[in-house]
Amino acid sequence: MTTHTFPSPWHGWRLFSLLAAAVLLMTALILLLGPDTVDATRSAIRATARSSFVLFLLAFLASAWAVLLPSPLGQALLRERRFIGLAFAFSHLVHALLIYRYGQLNPQFWPGRSALGNLPGSVGYLFILLLVLTSFKRPAALLGRRTWKRLHTTGMWVLAAIFAYSNFKRLPLSAWYLLPFTLTCTAMAINLLGKLAQASKRRQRQALSPR
Repeated sequence: MTTHTFPSPWHGWRLFSLLAAAVLLMTALILLLGPDTVDATRSAIRATARSSFVLFLLAFLASAWAVLLPSPLGQALLRERRFIGLAFAFSHLVHALLIYRYGQLNPQFWPGRSALGNLPGSVGYLFILLLVLTSFKRPAALLGRRTWKRLHTTGMWVLAAIFAYSNFKRLPLSAWYLLPFTLTCTAMAINLLGKLAQASKRRQRQALSPR
């Protein structure tokens, strides 16, 4: 008998739709209930940054979780990793649109930022776009499995590094940023442990296979 962690209707594109709808509902409520448009937009930016962070961590840790802590939840996360990743990209798209809107409401926002300050975010969005485009069968087939795997592994690690850097540089503003920074570093360590465990299992299988 197969055990499903997610309720049976919520997998694949239905899971993506549920997560995307939750992000949109959260954003709409913040914007509608905020007493001031500018402050509400800033609050929505922070909220979508957090939703993106949580969804990214789930996608980033799915493989390691399944290897290090075998369980129905780990298998479900691994099975739905693609759609969780797409939901992360959707959340971060909403995040980007809110930043653009905030720049319209606050004309001093963009002139106050430097090209160097915008570089990590720009690189992050470039990788998100590449990962989304190659999350579908035809583009993935054009790349080939080895190139596809390298791109997605590199992209996820670049995004993890950007999340870590973004939270680290905000530590002087608030000690609360230590929490997401620590979570990101922990996730990176767990991901590495998962890869080492996978490599060890492969070596064991090769040693036991008949020659």
